[in-house]
Amino acid sequence: MLAELLQGTDTGGFLVIQDSCSCSGRTLLKSLINAALNREETVHVLCFDVSEEELKDGLKTSVTQRLHIHNAYIDPLGWSDHPAFTVHQFNLVELTHLVKQTSHTKPATLVIDSLSWILRHVSSPAVCKTLQQLKKGGAVRAIIGLLHADMHQRGTVGSVCHLANSVITVAPGTKGDEATAKLTKRSKSGKVLQDEEIFSINEDLTVTVQSKPSNPEHKQSDTIEQQVDPTANLTFNLRLSDTERKAKEKLALPFVFSKEKKTALLHSGPGSGRILYEPDANDDYDQEDPDDDLDV
Repeated sequence: MLAELLQGTDTGGFLVIQDSCSCSGRTLLKSLINAALNREETVHVLCFDVSEEELKDGLKTSVTQRLHIHNAYIDPLGWSDHPAFTVHQFNLVELTHLVKQTSHTKPATLVIDSLSWILRHVSSPAVCKTLQQLKKGGAVRAIIGLLHADMHQRGTVGSVCHLANSVITVAPGTKGDEATAKLTKRSKSGKVLQDEEIFSINEDLTVTVQSKPSNPEHKQSDTIEQQVDPTANLTFNLRLSDTERKAKEKLALPFVFSKEKKTALLHSGPGSGRILYEPDANDDYDQEDPDDDLDV
């Protein structure tokens, strides 16, 4: 599933990379930027966490022509007279104007590095509203955001991830150059797909998916659960012996017709009972209204 996400996010899609202090997701974010640039897409980056030089490190010079970095790292709060980009500009009008300043006609991919910086200075409802408007507005093709989950309350992280079509949660791998990605993808039909993969990032920012992690503890617990007998510690016996089982099968239950009884009732032989009725002269029977005696 990680390889599919690297091939491109659907139009109107929102991808969240969720990391923590134990495992950074910025290298994976740069890999997604590199993959989008290689697909000849225009990429706009709101750069809060790192400098422009650090973000460009590892990217090929030939593809950076379509990369537009809006530097909010130097002055994110707008304390100087002419800041490049501030956190207060994170709204639909400002971002739409910012993206459309370029000469490219196709909708661009918007990368936010990081959403955590914005959430520290803008309320989460306002951030979620802007993200939802960007998804539906058509000014950008897709949104990719980095979120430091351990910096926020669980409700804030849940609100942002609820808007996302895909969420990648990165965690340390067993080896130093590997990491584990827990992926959640929501399709347009509402179906939720989940997967877990081990990956590594090469020097050219390409991603190599190693394998799916094995969890022997989980398998062992499943085996133990299958071997447990739920009737082992009961004070009464729920099992039947062979003699008791045969007696149960021979028992004729009341109100249950056997084959002989069904045959006798459905196929009546000669001499079976019949009801013969001869109308009496005093019978008041109207052929046109047989139920007139029921009228009150």
